[in-house]
Amino acid sequence: MTEPTEPHDDGVRRRDFINIAAISFAGVGGIAALVPLISQMSASADVLAESSTEVDISAIAPGQAIKTLFRKQPVFVRNLTPAEIAAADAVNPATLRDPQTLEQRTKAGKTNWLITLGVCTHLGCVPLGAGPGEVRGEFGGYFCPCHGSVYDTAARIRKGPAPKNLEVPPYEFSSDTVVKIG
Repeated sequence: MTEPTEPHDDGVRRRDFINIAAISFAGVGGIAALVPLISQMSASADVLAESSTEVDISAIAPGQAIKTLFRKQPVFVRNLTPAEIAAADAVNPATLRDPQTLEQRTKAGKTNWLITLGVCTHLGCVPLGAGPGEVRGEFGGYFCPCHGSVYDTAARIRKGPAPKNLEVPPYEFSSDTVVKIG
């Protein structure tokens, strides 16, 4: 009589190989399906192009302001005069609805350059005061014609229904004559 032979356990069996191959194939397929889904979430070229704006400020005289666009919203770039800076510094921030000093709203060493979004914080209208001949309101800053919000020379809310100051976007000076917003 011959003894029954026992199966040899000398490595990977055929069934184990098929399981490993199937799991590997499913994993590669899952990754191949995720790559286009993840890549479509990244910003397109036109969005990346609008993510920042460079503005030449060399032609803006003291006391003048310009309007430009950043992310399809108006931005006011204003070159404050020494008198406007003194008027803004003379106001006690504790008396303001949204207390901020001019130094908190500008870059160190460049307090004459005030850069704000040109969108009223009440309902999103565009205030007047950045263009030549526009009404600046009783505090010499900006005036929102929609509901009468009045901002001072540091673009801080002084009167009217607006709850906050005009927003200061992120910006940096690339040089003495160029500012990069965004």
